[in-house]
Amino acid sequence: MTISLVTDYKHGISAIDAQFHRPKRAAIHLLVEDGKAALIDTGTNSSIPGVLEALQQKNIAMEDVAYVILTHIHLDHAGGASEFMRVFPHARLVVHPRGASHMINPARLVAGAMEVYGETEFRRVYGEICPIDSQRIIEATDESQIDLNGRTLLFLDTPGHARHHNCIYDERSQSFFTGDTFGVSYREFDVNGMEFVFPTTTPVQFDPDAAHQSVDRIMQYQPHYAFLTHYSRIDHLPHHAKVMHELIDAHVDIALSAKACKTDRQVFIVNALKALFKQKLVDHGCQLAAVEVENLLKSDIQLNALGLMHWLDHPTERFKRI
Repeated sequence: MTISLVTDYKHGISAIDAQFHRPKRAAIHLLVEDGKAALIDTGTNSSIPGVLEALQQKNIAMEDVAYVILTHIHLDHAGGASEFMRVFPHARLVVHPRGASHMINPARLVAGAMEVYGETEFRRVYGEICPIDSQRIIEATDESQIDLNGRTLLFLDTPGHARHHNCIYDERSQSFFTGDTFGVSYREFDVNGMEFVFPTTTPVQFDPDAAHQSVDRIMQYQPHYAFLTHYSRIDHLPHHAKVMHELIDAHVDIALSAKACKTDRQVFIVNALKALFKQKLVDHGCQLAAVEVENLLKSDIQLNALGLMHWLDHPTERFKRI
């Protein structure tokens, strides 16, 4: 690992590149308070060497990692949780109540992912996911708090992307760690310090009404920054909240238009999302080549399309809670 995989911010916050598929696609956030540490999201098992190197650089012992916090249990955020708990012997795992049972017994989580990716690809990307001792798990209910060596972290239940999603408010930095609730923002799209943010509607629990409400709830705290898992710190939050609301609605409009589509519905949604993002990036002032934009967004567009199709076929009120 090189130092470029760690980005340091004020208030003892750092982003560690999870090295998930490509550089700067997923971040693990490290909070350090007077020698004690918390890690927010885990990436996958292959993220462990980078995290250990970052801790060594900062003279943080493995025994001083007090918490491993999951924003939600999608495997790009939580795939490394069991290995993190093995490596950090004094850590407690903090997770949304709806996600806790899947950390204690990950069989359904693993089976669902294998159905999507196939066993060979699943093993290649995620490796072994093991049960976590329930005695080491804290279920973070809405508006619950944990103490990191005198530093208060507040948990808010923020569905929309997933029903098992928390956002974490850090009083010290007056910032949120938002997982996927406040969207995705790749640093390659920054233009003169302004970020480009878009929602993620991945399967299977996209709920546009809840997504709007969660964005508004975050903004009620007037946070200085949001730290996104994909990828790390963004500023200009009032602007991005407005854009998030517009793009959530645009995703819904595309999905509803696809209902009448006489050709392949997935192809229709993918092409409509490509056109939407292309126009928004032009408006943003992005100068990247079209092929580079396509490579950066290809996976997100495919996943967003799958999530929108699931939403069409399974109205929100009929979702099974995880």
